[in-house]
Amino acid sequence: MQEFDAARLALPGIRELQPYQAGKPIEEVERELGIRNIVKLASNENPLGVSPKVRDALAARISELARYPDANGFYLKQAIADKFAVSAKQITLGNGSNDVLELLARTYVTPANEVIFSQHAFVVYPLVTKAIGATPVAVPAKDYGHDLPAMLAAITDKTRMVFIANPNNPTGTFLTKEALEDFIKQVPKHVLVVLDEAYYEYVPEAERAPSFEWIQAYPNLVVSRTFSKAYGLAGLRAGYMVSHPAVADLMNRIRQPFNMNELALTASMAALKDDDFIERSVEVNSDGMQQLIRFCEHHGLDYIPSYGNFLTIETGSESAEIFTKLLHKGVIVRPVAGYELPNHLRVSIGLPQENDAFCNAMAEILNGQ
Repeated sequence: MQEFDAARLALPGIRELQPYQAGKPIEEVERELGIRNIVKLASNENPLGVSPKVRDALAARISELARYPDANGFYLKQAIADKFAVSAKQITLGNGSNDVLELLARTYVTPANEVIFSQHAFVVYPLVTKAIGATPVAVPAKDYGHDLPAMLAAITDKTRMVFIANPNNPTGTFLTKEALEDFIKQVPKHVLVVLDEAYYEYVPEAERAPSFEWIQAYPNLVVSRTFSKAYGLAGLRAGYMVSHPAVADLMNRIRQPFNMNELALTASMAALKDDDFIERSVEVNSDGMQQLIRFCEHHGLDYIPSYGNFLTIETGSESAEIFTKLLHKGVIVRPVAGYELPNHLRVSIGLPQENDAFCNAMAEILNGQ
């Protein structure tokens, strides 16, 4: 009798995948190295934590946790619609923006299709593409960011989707609204343009693209955003996508019921109302970014100018070794060799004292300590 072979039975695309590697949790480093008072600057989380309005809203809903949440997310959809002047029928909610990105791909992409994204772009794009069995097309980056003319030239009759992260993770590079719209208007209508704006709130207001407004003119455009970054809700996993209503309708047909839990729905609604918290978060990020840039320039370290809440720093050929040394000094950052950046480390912006901890530890390492 033939032996059970789990790998042989799986889809070919699944067999090729490696599990997503998240930033090391504080608890894991404490357990492995026996270190306390660890600073985590690895996962682009909001160092301010959770908005006070969110805390109050969550406390008020604890007694409802025995009940299922609203499967349709009616009130959160309405809150998003009111804040950003879109229709609730355009919105798809997800367990983080990763969830809606995968939902969109599963709605539209088949194994016969190609999916385009940039080199050094978010790892979820090739992961989702390969899981479906479609063909990933990684276009070489230009100055660590998206080469839009090259991505346009890569489109074929088989292309079904193009992923663009703006700002991009893990490089922090940014595309102007003029360049973006010029690209979108040239993309054939059989191709969906997926604009991933996870770091949208950190972009200066004058430079932000009116991406939701563009959907009316370009119905093949979809835009994803998250509550995990500036809103400080990474632990609750809450994200959403805005698209043409017909696209949202199809996505909601395959969306898992209750894919946003009660606390995520409650926290997201409260977070949307706290503009002061977002303003303070952006200010802390801006100050912290300058703190890290000054350190890099003082020590002659190259870095990729960033529009996100992180800075990707070139450390030379020893970045993996430096990452390990930083761990032993109680500072967690993110190695990005998996993004074809083996000589860089991505450092999230923290509170002033957390940034200082990184700078002091890094200075010691550069000085041979």
